[in-house]
Amino acid sequence: MEGDAGAPLEKEEFDLLKEILPHVWEDLSFEAQEIIQDQGVGYIDEDGDIVTSIVRGKDCVFTYYDENGVCKCAIEKAYREGKIGFYKPVSCYLYPIRVQKYKDFQAVNYHRWEVCKAARQLGKTKNVKIYQFLKEPLIRKFGKEWYEQLEIAAGELAKE
Repeated sequence: MEGDAGAPLEKEEFDLLKEILPHVWEDLSFEAQEIIQDQGVGYIDEDGDIVTSIVRGKDCVFTYYDENGVCKCAIEKAYREGKIGFYKPVSCYLYPIRVQKYKDFQAVNYHRWEVCKAARQLGKTKNVKIYQFLKEPLIRKFGKEWYEQLEIAAGELAKE
């Protein structure tokens, strides 16, 4: 949703988005299509990262609104319809977790903001932690062994 830059992309994802574009094109707004034609599916932001292009400082160019006005991802829609084999960029899949790359390590942080309040409440009610809810994207990004170590660490912290 709203922000000053689009979703962070890996170089391979940037290339994939260009490849899958014909399969999602019809779901994109006219404004998003114009932006993609003018500047492409993504760009290098002021931090030097590749990010998706955005519409009016708000929506990623790959969003669309369903008949109820709910904002959704055209990439995920095409994947679910069997049109493409790419689910979505890992930064989108991980959200609200953001990965910050540093010289010697990567920081995995939770981006807490009001939009996610209902999800936090549901997770609390169902006793599902963020790392549990995001198991699949965390494994996609860091691997199964990393996730298993995370579960061990979380279990140890829960004992305290």
